[in-house]
Amino acid sequence: MIVVAIIGFLAVIAIPNFVQARTTSQTNAYVNNLRLLSGNVDVWALENNISNGTSIMMADLLPFLKGSNSPICPAEGTYSFPGTVGAIFPVACSIAAHTTAWTNN
Repeated sequence: MIVVAIIGFLAVIAIPNFVQARTTSQTNAYVNNLRLLSGNVDVWALENNISNGTSIMMADLLPFLKGSNSPICPAEGTYSFPGTVGAIFPVACSIAAHTTAWTNN
């Protein structure tokens, strides 16, 4: 009985920490993905002599991504480009909390 109580107590402590670690890991992953895409917007614009204010599409950036694959959001969101070349935050995620985390970094 005491062993079961101890295991239950440890589970009560461990589960919230596990959930927090998972959330932090996902936050770091999508912030890094958005940072990668934002940097590739600049590289694409420089190599193709594109001026500020030009719209961006994911297909334009694929040659600049490893394996020509777009990054995948860890929480199954999708990345879009509401901004333009030269914008401070040219990339966004369909999950609002991800874009908020990106703009706060």
